[in-house]
Amino acid sequence: MVKAARPTRADYYRALADSLPPQALVVTSLGNASYLWAALHHAPENFYLEDAMGLALPLALGLAIAQPKRPVIVVEGDGALLMHMGALVTVGAVNPANLTVLLIQNGVHAASGGQALTNAGLDLAQLARASGIARADNIATPEALAAKLQGSTTRDSAECLVLATEPDLDVVRPPAVLEPVSTKLRFMTAIGAPRYIPTLFGGGRLEST
Repeated sequence: MVKAARPTRADYYRALADSLPPQALVVTSLGNASYLWAALHHAPENFYLEDAMGLALPLALGLAIAQPKRPVIVVEGDGALLMHMGALVTVGAVNPANLTVLLIQNGVHAASGGQALTNAGLDLAQLARASGIARADNIATPEALAAKLQGSTTRDSAECLVLATEPDLDVVRPPAVLEPVSTKLRFMTAIGAPRYIPTLFGGGRLEST
């Protein structure tokens, strides 16, 4: 019996783009997680993380707390999650209802060359539930992802969806250079955040509105 191939990251991303809630903010982790999302759905409301493996989830959690009226969706990899497991536990402790965690489970560290994870078969949905995120499920198709996203408008806690995904080691070319400072300033404008103005010898202030 031939085992069916898992969906690709692009398959899931197309479902995400078609099911994106109004005013949603999307945080994507490094590598193809950001490059492919930018290629499919480049927008000021996207925060593309660069060179900070495992930190997309903590950033998205803070964003969900600071922007409680806007849906926040974060795309994190299984390898990155294993590097910063405490972030999942913290999400379970805070449980913001506007946060959706999409975990790409491809069994490898794709951004650094495709090295296999030490425990690629770990049930990440069960791990999320043990961390306090009751709404956690394994997802096997883009259609199932779309159905979950469309049914997430009235929930009262965070949600974690683990996406069974084929590894994508070929680097995707984004539509524009994802320069971190430009990404930050564009995103701050999109959410109406005042700019931080640093001063000489430390300190600083927020820009007056």
